[in-house]
Order: sequence, then C-alpha cells, then structure tokens
Amino acid sequence: MSNPPLTQSIPLTPDKRWRAYWVCVSVAALTILDLSKVNVGLPSIETALGASPTELQLVVAGYVLTFGLTLVPAGRIGDQRSRKAMFLIGLSLFLVTSTICALAPNGAVLLVGRLLQGVAAGIQMPQVIGLVQQLFQGAERGKAFGLFGATIGLATAFGPTLGGLAIAVGGPSDGWRWIFWMNVPLTLVAIALAVWLLPQTRLPSPGRLELDPVGVLLFAVTVLALMWPFLFTTGSPEDDPARWWTLVVFVLGLIAFVAWERRYAARGRHPLVPLALFRVGSFRNGTVLAAVYFAAMPSMFLLTTLYLQHGLGLQAVFAGMVGIGFALVSAVTSMIGGRLVERLGRPLVVWGIALLLAGVGLLVLAAVATPEAWTPWAMAAAMVLAGAGGGFVVSPNQTLTLADVPVKQGGLAGSVGQLGQRIGTAIGTALTLSIFYATIYRESGGDGSAGDAGIDVYHDAYALAMLAVAVLLAVALAVGLVDLGARRRRRSALG
Repeated sequence: MSNPPLTQSIPLTPDKRWRAYWVCVSVAALTILDLSKVNVGLPSIETALGASPTELQLVVAGYVLTFGLTLVPAGRIGDQRSRKAMFLIGLSLFLVTSTICALAPNGAVLLVGRLLQGVAAGIQMPQVIGLVQQLFQGAERGKAFGLFGATIGLATAFGPTLGGLAIAVGGPSDGWRWIFWMNVPLTLVAIALAVWLLPQTRLPSPGRLELDPVGVLLFAVTVLALMWPFLFTTGSPEDDPARWWTLVVFVLGLIAFVAWERRYAARGRHPLVPLALFRVGSFRNGTVLAAVYFAAMPSMFLLTTLYLQHGLGLQAVFAGMVGIGFALVSAVTSMIGGRLVERLGRPLVVWGIALLLAGVGLLVLAAVATPEAWTPWAMAAAMVLAGAGGGFVVSPNQTLTLADVPVKQGGLAGSVGQLGQRIGTAIGTALTLSIFYATIYRESGGDGSAGDAGIDVYHDAYALAMLAVAVLLAVALAVGLVDLGARRRRRSALG
C-alpha cells in the first residue's frame, strides 16, 4: 500500500510560507523551552514537594523519554494524514498537561503530567521538521534551518532565565508552578496562529492509516529498555545494580525490531523506520552527531545551574542569566551558519564543536579557579565562547543531515533525527546528573545531603560531570571528522 504524493491543497506565496514557518518554529521553541526552563526549578520542586533525586531526574528525563517514544509514530501519522491536525492535537494536549503540572499537589502527579507533556511535545515536533523540509529548497532551506537553529538555541539558553524569573515572582515554594503556568497563554496563542496560518500541506489519505503496530511495540520496548537504567541512576548507594540488566532487553529488542522492519518492508508495507535511511551516509552520520551533541549540551546547562544554585547559593533567576550570552551569540552564529553551510559544509560543524569544547574547559576552570564573587561572571564569559560554537553545529548539521533525503520522507527522517536527539538528551542528563550526585554522596559522607556539602565538594562534582560532557562532545567531534573524510573521499571518487 503506497502513500499518496506529498501535495499542498493551496499554492503558497513566499509570505505565506514564511508565516507558516514562524508558527512551526514558535511551537518548536515552546517545546524545547519547557525542557530547559524546568531545569532551574528542580531545587524549588525538591524543597516544595520533598522530591527525591530519582523523582527530580524523572521530571527532566521522563519528559524526554515520552517525547522520544512519540516522535516517530507521530511523524508517520503526520506524513499520512494532516500535519496541521497533528499540530493542533499536540498543542491541545500540551495545554492540558501544562495545567496538570502547574496544579500538581505532589511529585507523583507532577511526574505523570510531565510524561504526558512529553507525549504532546513528541506529537508536535516532527511536524515542524517535515514542514520546513517540504516548504523550502536549496539555499532557502539552509536559511530556514539557520533561523530554526537560532530559535532553538535561544529557547534552550533563555529557558533557565525564564524559569528563574518565574521562581522569583512566585516565591521559592510555589514559583516552580509558574514555570508551567506560563505555557497556558503561550499555547493558546500558538493554537490560534496554527489554525489561522498553517496550510493544509497534505490532502487526507483515502487509504487506511498504516502505523506498523508490531514495529511500534518493539520500538517502544527497545527505547524504554535502553533508557531505563539511566533514568534510575542517581549516584546514590541505594541505586539497584539490577537495573543494568534491561540493557540485555535492549539488545534483544533492537535485533527483533530490525528483523521485523526488514520483513515488513519486504512484504511491500511501510515500516515504522525505513532502515534504508541509514544507508544514506550524510543522514546516518548527522543523526549520530546530533544525538551525541544533544546528550552533552542540555547537561551542560543543567549542571551549571545546579552548581550555581547549590554550590554558590545563587538565586535561580541569576543562575539562569549566566546562559544569556550563549543564547545571543549562538543565535547569531546559527544564522551565519545557515548561510555558510552550502559553501563550507561539514568543516563548519567540526570547528563549532571544537569551540564548544574550549568553552566547556573554560566553564570548569571558572568554577574551580576563580573567587566565588567572580565565578558567575567568568562562567558567563565562557558561555559566550561556547555559544559561538553551538550556533555553528545545530542548524548546519540539520541541513547536511537532510540534504540527501527525499522531500517525501522529510517528516519521517526529521522524526528519526529528533528521536536520536531526545534519547541522547535523556541518557546524557541521567549520566551527568548521576556523576554529579554520586560525587556529592561520596564526598559529603554518604548521606546525600547536598545542602550541607562544602564548596570543594561542588567543585569536584561539577568538574567530573563536565568531564563527561567533554567526552560526549569529543565523540561528536570524531563523528564529524569521520563524515568529513567520507565526503572528501566521495568527491575524489567523482573526480
């Protein structure tokens, strides 16, 4: 059963294309913003609800988990039916779940709300990538992805500042609730704009919806088994070592998923994940690079805000403001990168990661070697350098990753890429947080009392966790160099 061709029900003028684009990018920013601004609220949630490190970790990583699990099926539905309808469904669910989180009386309700909020985010995001891939071609697509990367960078880095402002307005006990309340008016505006400005970019399919249910089930088991041990790794001596056995389930699930997808495709059906996509070298390398990059970057922001709040006693709003330089500079370099990527290609991404690695080193140096009064300022300066590198990574890599993918598979390919990013974020966050808290447990006498730990303990915890961030970025750099070499060999072979 074949899918009908991608069509647009109405011709779009350039003005209409860009208006639709900005609605899409705004929704993507709202989705990413809800991840980064919650990070700064974790200490407030811990105090208000008495949440354990595991619960705090799940508030962050659980959102990313359900986000990732929903991406590929939602991208498939958007491709086969209406991306506009999927936008509206996702936004409506996001509105409801944000309200649940804001009203949560305890940690359990908050966690359920966050898990469902991740589902809403996973419904929305693949429609964004699919529409951008469909609406723009060539250099104009590079410009669109450059602006997309700039917006996402701003959302990621300004999120902690907005979260800190919410806590400052609402107070240390209930300020975290305002982090979720602010989603309500923003989502209502997004729904109105989506109804008004988003075109019907696909005619309804007359055939039945094909979702590969066995593939969806195997996919969910595989992803959950991979992420489970990381989600429950807090660094506490009470962590159950048996959790690592789920990685055996992951390996078996992955084998079964690949075998099923191949068999399903051989029968002339449309598998959940077309494995042929990974035979496209630029897509495969770009997806792996993005996954490792997004394992590192959200962790860098989270660790920095935790260090500034717990270690230096900085108020949440000021801890969040340290990343503003990253946001502003990365927005500029992302737009520049979007214009340069057609000419410079993969070297642009490689140099961006190298700048990021230098920024991470300066962040650790600022934390351990500067007087406490100057540490936030020194870290803010380091964030500027890191931001310059970050802007040259996200949008250029997105353009390079999808460059050789057929437009008709843009939504699904974007979903698979986003899945890799979300899995990377969840694993990276869990890994680095476990190192951070494990160091505090170990050096504060094993009682896990972060609030009573001395500044030297926080120096060590931050430095060791940021070392993991640096290793992840080094892996991303290695993948970039491998892809660069492959591209050069391909060009040489073509003469």
